Amino acid sequence: MTLADVARASGVSSTTASLVLSGRGAELRISGAVQERVRSAAAELAYRPNIVSIGLRKGTTRTLGLVSDTVATSQLAGDMIKGAIEAARDHGFMLFIGETEGDPEIEVALLEAMHDRQVDGIILTSMFTRTRSVPELLDRVPTVLLNMLAAEPTAAPAVVPDEVDAGRAAARLLLEAGHREIHLIGAGPTPDDVPPDTVAGVERLAGIREVLGAAGLEPASAHLCQDWLPPQGWQATRDLLDRHPHPRALICFNDRLAFGAYQALQESGLAIPDDVSVVSFDDYPMAEWLRPGLSSFAIPHEQLGRRAVELLIEVVRDGPGTVPAAVHRYPLPLHARGSVAARR
Repeated sequence: MTLADVARASGVSSTTASLVLSGRGAELRISGAVQERVRSAAAELAYRPNIVSIGLRKGTTRTLGLVSDTVATSQLAGDMIKGAIEAARDHGFMLFIGETEGDPEIEVALLEAMHDRQVDGIILTSMFTRTRSVPELLDRVPTVLLNMLAAEPTAAPAVVPDEVDAGRAAARLLLEAGHREIHLIGAGPTPDDVPPDTVAGVERLAGIREVLGAAGLEPASAHLCQDWLPPQGWQATRDLLDRHPHPRALICFNDRLAFGAYQALQESGLAIPDDVSVVSFDDYPMAEWLRPGLSSFAIPHEQLGRRAVELLIEVVRDGPGTVPAAVHRYPLPLHARGSVAARR
């Protein structure tokens, strides 16, 4: 049904019908009876306005696109989508979501489809923080990078977790508990000893080394793991125990490594935190179910998603270049659960 059909059914002009249905009837002194007749006709005919057409006339469609690799289907990072959806709704926007499963061709197709449908802006996001080139297509539409850093100069602002500060906080937590010999599981000891393509590893290690260095310390040992999974955490901790049978404090570079470390320590008869303090990152859902619960710095996924949408709406509203192409970093809060104790 079209606006002309509504006008014909209610016995008014298309202009009058349009004014009534856009909420301007009272403002332009259209009688209440006429307004009611137009609204009744619209309801009876199940008329819906052409939002795309209205958006093109107004210069905005009130829609945003979000293209991710595996965020939407991830249990770990899905709260980024939740925060983005809520922020879009709060500001009167619809958010369309596309998932690429890491396929570059699907990514191009999704970005082109959203551009063709006149979305006001696009968020490009990743499951894990990484550095990558920004597709050229995004030069033509307001863009924000979420959980991602641009490999080359770009006009798009980025929203990422503050991994460097989380590394500082992890080292500081153990130092304040009196620990002076701190072992690393997952990366280190030098800045180059990190798995390939891991922004989190590079930045967490930088923060840890900065705080230890300021205290006149180096990592007591470090065990690089190419994959941050429980078996690698278990093996790295077993290797550590072969050289240091009684370590007092571990920093694991993510919770899955920590799960393996827990098992290796307990198999060796060492108690957490009485014998060994353990701190980690990511706040994986299983962290609170370990005994004792794992103290972990949580990635603020929901806040990251919300802030990315808010920045994108600022760019859409004020125009390209109005929001600096800066990296916006958000702190990782500590969820303390009893895996760290003061050194005796």
